[in-house]
Amino acid sequence: MKDIYILGIESSCDETSFSIVKNGIEEISTVISSQIAIHKQYGGVVPEIASRAHIKNITFVIEECLDKAGITLNEITAIAVAYGPGLIGSLLVGVECAKTLAFLYHKPLIPVHHIAGHIYANNLVKRLEFPLIALVISGGHTELIYMDKDYSFRKLGSTLDDAVGECYDKVGRVIGVEYPGGPVIDKLAQIGKPNYKLPLPLNDDSYNFSFSGLKSAVINLAHNEYQKGRELNKEDLAKSFQDVVIETLTKKTMHAIKDYKVKNLILAGGVAANTGIRNAFQELCEKENISYTFPSIKYATDNAAMIASCGYYAYLDGRIADLTLNPESSLELK
Repeated sequence: MKDIYILGIESSCDETSFSIVKNGIEEISTVISSQIAIHKQYGGVVPEIASRAHIKNITFVIEECLDKAGITLNEITAIAVAYGPGLIGSLLVGVECAKTLAFLYHKPLIPVHHIAGHIYANNLVKRLEFPLIALVISGGHTELIYMDKDYSFRKLGSTLDDAVGECYDKVGRVIGVEYPGGPVIDKLAQIGKPNYKLPLPLNDDSYNFSFSGLKSAVINLAHNEYQKGRELNKEDLAKSFQDVVIETLTKKTMHAIKDYKVKNLILAGGVAANTGIRNAFQELCEKENISYTFPSIKYATDNAAMIASCGYYAYLDGRIADLTLNPESSLELK
């Protein structure tokens, strides 16, 4: 069988990224231009600034990606692009670039769901084994997905309000750490003690999540400590908060694994880089004899390699778009 080279494009939020992946599993080259330094001064991603930065960077990123790979666009089999969900202005830049390249070089255009991309980031570490449960945890998403074969997604549950990554960043602001708060809270939690009592959100038998109440509890706790003239222990609060997050994620996920009788679990999304969460699932999966995979750090956050890997299987499934493809800020995974 002839090798298939997919050029992936990712611009759903604040990373401009291109990647070339061979046969869905072999990364040839990936380039990411991050905007974290720009948005850090605002305490979060500013959509208009993000889209302008994509426009500024996109040509340089694709040129560097092709140079690193030693491959020309003529040698590419197809072009895969994240077309949603995400920031509409940011998505538009990537989609228009993909459509232009597909038209100029007569290549198939493959639309890829951003969350499907995060799931297939694991495919670059270890070939996905089915059936599986995927826990997607990121700044905008918290979802449990069941897959019985490639490119077949069944959403079991999702967050009813805040995503877990969003909650991490908001709690980070409360305790006074800079954006993005998630990685800092993870580090603080490793040296803190769970001395603050926080509620376990949506503690039921559903597969859904809710983190707004936990966020509010942290805000109220910090406010009460301030009113009483007591200094907030950032390390202990980070540990207390992360322990509740871990208990919530592991309880819901293991419930789904048992109900669907699967033996394969994967983590996906930017929060999958969290050390505490990774280790907690590692311990549980070893105890329950479950095969467990999580993406390497470079594949956990937004990147085009995951879009290219996912795009390979979408291509095999015949999911080809025409040049009327438009980005969608809100998009169901199916």
